[in-house]
Amino acid sequence: MKQHHYKAKIQWTGNLGQGTQTYSAYSRAHTIHIEGKYADLLASSDPSFRGDSSKYNPEELFLSSLSACHMLWYLHLCTVHKIEVVAYSDDASGTMEEAKNGSGRFTAVTLHPEVEIADADKVEKAKQLHEEANQMCFIANSCNFVIAHKPSIKVVTNS
Repeated sequence: MKQHHYKAKIQWTGNLGQGTQTYSAYSRAHTIHIEGKYADLLASSDPSFRGDSSKYNPEELFLSSLSACHMLWYLHLCTVHKIEVVAYSDDASGTMEEAKNGSGRFTAVTLHPEVEIADADKVEKAKQLHEEANQMCFIANSCNFVIAHKPSIKVVTNS
């Protein structure tokens, strides 16, 4: 089996002078650095957990990873099946449940891909390929819950 390895450097930047002496004494700010990437990501926790809403949080990045992985597989599969995609967007949504002890987990994610294709004869196949993309997605295959898909396929004609 072929393996791929990834590295990320996470650096906490939220020491406000008292370290973690109390729950409210520190910021949840951190930087995500990937060697060779254009820019670092400024991140924090979700505002529900004393985070900065102007920064990315791990839950948003997780949801974004699922959506992007699905899209990349979908575009590949459309190429294989000679379906010309001219536009693609997704308004993904997810639900995370928090347990009494403060831990939590995602219990549901729904992808809402809006796809524009060039050939009206291929709409049904374009819809079906979302299931195959889900089966191929590395991130989806790592999840312990079902990822739902509510795709919209529109035909765009060049006039």
